[in-house]
Amino acid sequence: MTIDMHAHWVPEAFCDAMRARSTPPFIRRKEDGREYLESSFNSSPLAQRESAAQRIAEMDKAGVERGVLSLTTVYGVERLPSAEAVPLCQAFNDAVAAACAQYPDRFNGLAALPVADMDETLAEFRRAMAMPGMVGALLPGDGFLSIKRAEKFQPLFEAADALGAIFLVHYAKIADDPEAPKVDASDNGHSRVGTLDMQARLSSNMVTFCMTDFLKAFPNVTVLSHNLGGNIPFEVDRLDHRSLLDRPQDELPSKRIRDASVLVDCNSLGARSIELAVECYGPERIVYGSDGTGFGMEWTNKAISEARISDADKDAIRHATAARALARVRKAQTVG
Repeated sequence: MTIDMHAHWVPEAFCDAMRARSTPPFIRRKEDGREYLESSFNSSPLAQRESAAQRIAEMDKAGVERGVLSLTTVYGVERLPSAEAVPLCQAFNDAVAAACAQYPDRFNGLAALPVADMDETLAEFRRAMAMPGMVGALLPGDGFLSIKRAEKFQPLFEAADALGAIFLVHYAKIADDPEAPKVDASDNGHSRVGTLDMQARLSSNMVTFCMTDFLKAFPNVTVLSHNLGGNIPFEVDRLDHRSLLDRPQDELPSKRIRDASVLVDCNSLGARSIELAVECYGPERIVYGSDGTGFGMEWTNKAISEARISDADKDAIRHATAARALARVRKAQTVG
């Protein structure tokens, strides 16, 4: 059994809500007859929408038995002012919960949350978690580039801890961020932003989660970072080297990272990268991810298959680790 923990989905009900908007992010049809998503990031052809049944057919082709559905952060919905973000998040969450109710053996969902106002964030999180199949939420990665930033989300983590919830912390900006990192994308913007900057920010997220005490107060929360947690598997030796030179009295970063409970998915990375990640984190900390596309599922299947790791490690990545995280949510909800 394979569980896809990083599976973006664009339900038609959410698209309808986006079509009703006239300022970014919104959907409009251009002269070429195609629909485009207009966001603060770019203008791009709208990805093909899939019904729940169509997504299941795509999963069946790739041997994926369960998908944990989430909204892509490319749209920037979560950082809109609450008056705009709440109805869009609700449209997505209602559609995902309906898919989970219709196909309980195939789907779970991660809620989209309006994060500009914590009261609204908490209200929508609690509403969503009471609906069928919902196991947690998607959070913007820029909120966790440092422990100072992460502290804003403490009330949400407290609520999640009582439910054993899962947070997929995904590369994304946050609302009203005067200290947002700036990237010069005047050339090779797709590579600089979509890969190099993304991986760097995910690495900073992992330092916050693994090398500070932020998560100690929330032992029942499962935090998941995507794309193998950025560059950590490739830079952990460098982290140790600098630590031995500059702070020899400190516990090595590699141990702190290895001992942390944070999960990472293997979306978009290859076989050699997965091997490094198994060495860095351990197989019990890695889950399957695909972005929710057929191409992504095929890519990830090939990467895991070709990785020079044991069959038991591959099973942990495809199924066992994610199954434990999902079981913790169900157990907490049953107890509650």
